Amino acid sequence: MKKIVVSILTMLSLLFAVSCSKPVAEKPKYLWMSADANFKRFLTKDSVTHYLLKAKETGFNAVVVDVKALNGHVLYNSEILPQLTSYRGVTSEGRDWDYLQFFIDEAHRLGMKVTASAVIMPLGQPYRGWNNGIVYDDSVRWAGKTCIERLDNDKYLDIKYDPTKVGSFLNPAIKENCEFAVEFMKEIVTKYEVDGVALDYCRFADASSDFSDASKVAFEEYLGETVENFPNDIFTFDEKGEKVPGKFYKQWWAWRAKLISDLVKTISTEVKAIRPGIIVEYWAASWIHALYQTGQNWASPNADFALDYPEWGSEEYKATGFAPYLDHFQLGAYLEKVWGADDNESIEYAINRANKLVGDDCLMLGTIYGENHRDLFADAVYLCLSRSAGLMVFDLYQVQKYDLWAKIKEGIDRAENEAK
Repeated sequence: MKKIVVSILTMLSLLFAVSCSKPVAEKPKYLWMSADANFKRFLTKDSVTHYLLKAKETGFNAVVVDVKALNGHVLYNSEILPQLTSYRGVTSEGRDWDYLQFFIDEAHRLGMKVTASAVIMPLGQPYRGWNNGIVYDDSVRWAGKTCIERLDNDKYLDIKYDPTKVGSFLNPAIKENCEFAVEFMKEIVTKYEVDGVALDYCRFADASSDFSDASKVAFEEYLGETVENFPNDIFTFDEKGEKVPGKFYKQWWAWRAKLISDLVKTISTEVKAIRPGIIVEYWAASWIHALYQTGQNWASPNADFALDYPEWGSEEYKATGFAPYLDHFQLGAYLEKVWGADDNESIEYAINRANKLVGDDCLMLGTIYGENHRDLFADAVYLCLSRSAGLMVFDLYQVQKYDLWAKIKEGIDRAENEAK
């Protein structure tokens, strides 16, 4: 009997040791620093150092440095893409230092890690008619490469001329576009010793695109048959403007999700071949049941959630889950409510669901938005750290604007003290 008790106690002590092998203090705690919103803020080295120090003092141990903006311009020394030298009337003239390299040097000096984030598919900004970016500057090269939107049964529009869209998305069905994305991601990890890379906007814009001839051909290759009545065999619209599924409706969503999944896999494989051990991350919104419209199946392929939505879900869609190709999935729980295990509008619900859907395929980090629940921001931080594998706060701009530093520290300290 004594031996049995000793054995049980030994097993319990081992389980306790394993469960505590990665304390909250060591979990990744990222502060995201977007390229455009912080463009003016980071015109000098002193400012970079100031905010890295402030982040470290608050409890962050890593930063996400955005180095490719929606317009396709970059904040690293690239031979592929042009430099981001101005934003809304502010210029970086006189900056004679390497933006990304200085972030890496300073962050590493402070014992912090750096993930370089890049916008993957957009190469321009049509929003509000800005028409700013690479697809406008080099219109010949990118002609026919951006997504064609289907607005209703008879109207089509190139996304680069749609002022309601945040980005001029390249069409992922065009092989050249995906190869281009892979090349600039490889360039980043070849030139810089970053600790990680994050894929942002690695998706379709929404359900309205792409309906070009290129997509028709690629979709037919996927199906192995001709789509005689394209695009009405995908869906049509009723008098209220609602979609009416056609004969290839489910296959369409599965195909688009496979394009994105294949791209994530390729980028992950290629960057790890160059820099083994690098962390590959992907950010996406938590409301996965709606993301079939953007091709983002961030779940494990073992998760059955898509089968709960028989209108669009299928075994083929389920198989496109790309969690196995990631090290970190950053769950965008940008929701108004913090608590509510049974409330699908809460961060708590989003984290609980994502833990189940991702499983053991990769680490899942809760991420929160500085515009939301500012009164309960400490609770939101605590929730991410106590229920997920880490934390990301978006964005430095909002953290500074609303002075969220103390609340973030309070949430981090609460989680870490509780874990002790």
